Amino acid sequence: MGVVIPLEEGKNKPASVKPLVDLTKSDMERVNQLILSKAGSDVQMIPEVANHLISSGGKRLRPMLTLASASMFGYEGEGHVKLATSVEFMHTATLLHDDVVDESDLRRGKSTARMIWGNQASVLVGDFLLGQAFKMMVDVGSLEALDVLATAASVIAEGEVLQLSVAKNMETTEDDYLSVIRAKTAALFAAAAEVGPIIANADKSSRSALRSFGMNLGYAFQMADDALDYGGKAADLGKNVGDDFREGKITLPVILAFRRGTAEEQAFWRKAIEQGESSDENLEKALGLITKYDALKDTIARALHYGKIARDALAPLPAGPIKDAMMEVIDFSIQRVN
Repeated sequence: MGVVIPLEEGKNKPASVKPLVDLTKSDMERVNQLILSKAGSDVQMIPEVANHLISSGGKRLRPMLTLASASMFGYEGEGHVKLATSVEFMHTATLLHDDVVDESDLRRGKSTARMIWGNQASVLVGDFLLGQAFKMMVDVGSLEALDVLATAASVIAEGEVLQLSVAKNMETTEDDYLSVIRAKTAALFAAAAEVGPIIANADKSSRSALRSFGMNLGYAFQMADDALDYGGKAADLGKNVGDDFREGKITLPVILAFRRGTAEEQAFWRKAIEQGESSDENLEKALGLITKYDALKDTIARALHYGKIARDALAPLPAGPIKDAMMEVIDFSIQRVN
């Protein structure tokens, strides 16, 4: 059912997160231990729900960026481990909330927490994880880092509400879409990359560079993710192909195909997305229109554009294996569609 889009700027060797994983391995072991510790509670359902998602096989890219960006500037201490864990808890809480809002059945190939424990438990455990995240931020003792992550948490919540307001609305523009993914995805990538140099006492230009890197990586990552929903395979997605279509999400491939379509084709999109006529037959038709108007190809082109900005943001930072690994993460995030 999927449509594979070859990358025009692909390299001979596929990009990988392995260099970043290897560089942060020992610190990530400490993060994982702290995750298990802080997800614990005397209320039995809390660790059950939290561990269901935490153990489901995510790459934990965001906390790795926090660890790597602190190490880039020679940080020695415990603060980066606590902040990285806070970042992962913020991300996990967002996923728990999102699955409730989106009424999702699958997450990373497993039944979502809401399908097992219900919507109320998913929301409340997400709130618990956010509380634990903020406690760890306070423990670190950096008001600047706390401000960056607290601001990101507020922006993410705004993004969730904004996504609700544009859901199933074919009048949504590309600018609206960018506002949603900036808040929902890019803001946490940016914060994760920025708090490392903050606690390492790096200069402001380095902090700004890593924030720009994270923000633009987030844009590229989400655009590739949205393309994957129409151009990937269920095994790669960890969810069903076309879930965004069935949930009435207005993502960039849909926006582009709708704007470029005929009046009759636009009427189809309105019925499928706004009125929820998202049968398998209509999904096939949607895939055909997305292909017809190069919507996936152009979504990836935009992801590549933001990837280039992320690379340029890293340019003035110290050369070395950490910088190289971050560069490769940009390529990996986009090449997932290939």
